[in-house]
Order: sequence, then C-alpha cells, then structure tokens
Amino acid sequence: MSIKDQLFIYGQYLAPQALVSSLFGRLAHCRVAGLKNPAIARFIRQYGVDMSEALEPDPTAYEHFNAFFTRALKPGARPLDPAPDAVLCPADGAISQLGPIRAGRIFQAKGHDFSADELLGGDARRADPYRDGGFATIYLSPRDYHRVHMPVAGTLRETVYIPGRLFSVNPLTARTVPRLFARNERLACLFDTELGPMAVVLVGAMIVGAMETVWGGQVDPHGSRIVTTRYDDGAVRLDKGAEMGRFKLGSTVVLLFGAGRVNWNDALGPLVGVRMGQALGRAVNL
Repeated sequence: MSIKDQLFIYGQYLAPQALVSSLFGRLAHCRVAGLKNPAIARFIRQYGVDMSEALEPDPTAYEHFNAFFTRALKPGARPLDPAPDAVLCPADGAISQLGPIRAGRIFQAKGHDFSADELLGGDARRADPYRDGGFATIYLSPRDYHRVHMPVAGTLRETVYIPGRLFSVNPLTARTVPRLFARNERLACLFDTELGPMAVVLVGAMIVGAMETVWGGQVDPHGSRIVTTRYDDGAVRLDKGAEMGRFKLGSTVVLLFGAGRVNWNDALGPLVGVRMGQALGRAVNL
C-alpha cells in the first residue's frame, strides 16, 4: 500500500468522523446559488456524472446539493430485468463482493470478514435465517444514482438502526479496515418475501449526510443506542423494483438471503459495474 493510501486510512481513524459528516451534511443543504451551483458543476466534471439520464438535467435547477445527489432518473432509464425469477440489483454501483454466507460469516476482502449477527445488530435470532445463505455487497461511488430499490417484492417487518463509525466504504478501505460494514453506522431493513427473509442493509460512510427510507423519511442518529422498529401490520409492502431508500452522498448496500434461495450471476465479481434493475442472480424454486 502506498504512503498516500496509508495516510488516507490512518487519517480516518483519527478524524472526528461524525463532526466531519455533520458539517458536510449542512453544506450539502446550502441553497445559495453562488455556492451550490459551482459545487454541483465541479462535482459533475470531476466524477463524470451523466445528467442526460436525470429527470431534471439542468444542474442549476436543484435547490441544494443533496437534491442533485439524490436526483430521480427519467422513466425507463433503468429497465428492470423482466424474468420472473430475476433478483434485481438494488442500486447503481460496483460489486464489492457476493457469494455464500459460510457459518454466519460474510466475506469482505482478503483477510477480512464479519458476522451476520454483528451486521444486523448483535441479535443471533435475527441473523439465523441467513446463517448459510447468500450475500451481495454493492458499493455506490460518487457518480452513481443514489436511490435504492427492491431486489424482489417484500413486506417490511423490522428495521434496526445500529450506531457506529463512519469510515469511507471505497474499495481501498474495504480491503484495509477489518469488519468495515459491521462497524459503520447502518440501517438494516428486514423483509418477508416470496424467497423467505431478506435483509437490505444501508451502510453509512464518511460525509454521508443522511440515509432515508420511503416509509420513514430521514434516518436520524440515535447516539449509542440500537433502535428497533417493528412493522407487524404489513402496511409497508413494496413491489419489485420500487424505491425503498436513498443515500445523501455515497455508501454501500448489503443484501442477505436465506440458504438455497438465490443463485448469483457467475459473471459478477469484485469491482464489476452494475446498474439498478439488472439481474444479480436468479431465484431458486420460486
């Protein structure tokens, strides 16, 4: 690892992560045209954002940076795989890892893994359905579309807010920081689906202003407390491909399914680019 990369990693351990993220979150809501428009224009140039697919292609029309960052796409910009057994990619980005969960442990990178228990807040009962199942981790880079959609149709049963650190989640950090996705702040959304239990975990990161869900709005930090919310009435039912949440600045989504439920696409692997709506894999015995 280069000296530059080492400084980047060590700096994250030393940085006041919550304070830095809070400051960036406030700046991202600035509505002063003389500040937000140049910031958006520079971001588009630096990361090569394709505004032609945005529902609102004029960068100056967004009220603040976060509105631009969570922009909607034109209808049809992300067609959904039409196969009934397709398990859809929930977001634009790149595969970090995907594969089997082995004895409750999820592979992060060479030399690093973490448990489904700790990812979901430390409750073994909550993690048991995924013990020998499958997982997919998708990294959203700054240039990507940052809304998260349903891989399959599901009924929300529980959300678990888990406080934590706010390390960057880029590939370098994933290779370097042990148990990265089980250390960062995150929101685990647990659904009942025709494939059995499914977890969609929204993982926060450095300078992520906030996470949102379509049923609850912005997810506010709860200090050091794990906060569990039950949805026993079945009121939150989302169709396959429907939006379920979004990130205000980039991050990662971790999907979990039970044993024998999904066969992942063999063509997909670390750093392979993906788009929301394409098939990550195929349902088994649907």
